Amino acid sequence: MNKLPFQLGIHPINWVGEDVKEHGDNTTCEQILDDIQRLGLTGTEMGRKYPTDPTALREELGKRNIRLVSQWKSVLLSDQAYRKSELDSYRRHTEFLQSMGSTVISTAEVGGSLHFDPRRTPHEKEVLRLSETEWHILAEGLNEAGAIAREHGLKLTYHHHGGTVVERPEEIDRLMELTDPTLVYLLYDTGHAYYGGADPLALLRKHYDRIAYIHLKDIRPDVLDEAWAAQSDFVGCIRKGVFTVPGDGCIDFAPILQELVDRGYDGWAMLEGEQDPAIHNPYEYAQRSLLYMNSLIRQPS
Repeated sequence: MNKLPFQLGIHPINWVGEDVKEHGDNTTCEQILDDIQRLGLTGTEMGRKYPTDPTALREELGKRNIRLVSQWKSVLLSDQAYRKSELDSYRRHTEFLQSMGSTVISTAEVGGSLHFDPRRTPHEKEVLRLSETEWHILAEGLNEAGAIAREHGLKLTYHHHGGTVVERPEEIDRLMELTDPTLVYLLYDTGHAYYGGADPLALLRKHYDRIAYIHLKDIRPDVLDEAWAAQSDFVGCIRKGVFTVPGDGCIDFAPILQELVDRGYDGWAMLEGEQDPAIHNPYEYAQRSLLYMNSLIRQPS
């Protein structure tokens, strides 16, 4: 089904929520992987329903000809006190992904975030933006993590992400400016770009040379407006259904996909929806989204 020239996979978050645990919580690993196989896709990220034992995971993926492309890794590198323990954890994470044949590590700073920073308390309301000192500490830590990834034949791909200290366009620019381009790459996410206030196409063009991995996700703008009017935080926005698959929201994917085609992007891209699977059937939404994206590619004249 995939006519796109780059490698297209799908994230298990379409079936089972990562930040909203009740979404698809009764779904099994077998259901997810069988659906991915039926869709004709051969790449996935790690999901919380997948086996954590590498042998069992290889068996489940291998019998369906599916590859583990990446796995999310939270880091707290903006606080120097956490540097050693975070890098030790990053090395173990890298070794696991290397053993699975993965190529990229989805990496995001959790310092300052409401939902992911272990130093925050439940009553707090806002993301704590980084100070100038913290920016430099974070960049140094990411460069060190990127060196660990490179030692193992992988790339650190930084995931700009809603509800974190690197979500806005100027924050993405700052991160790219401060980090070593040979050690820290960008995970370009269309949905999180829009959520953070960026034009997804402009972001793609501006930082294309740093992009080593992609998440293709759409936005329901009316739901987003309502969520923000109600002062919903990031997880609240997910619960309200802000995110969906490409073709079901407001992002124009035609120029985005054509830009990737014209530039010869040959890495992996993951189809993402991150919505309640009880309301939005993951297989059916993914199937429609694949048809939509295929329809956007210009045929050779």
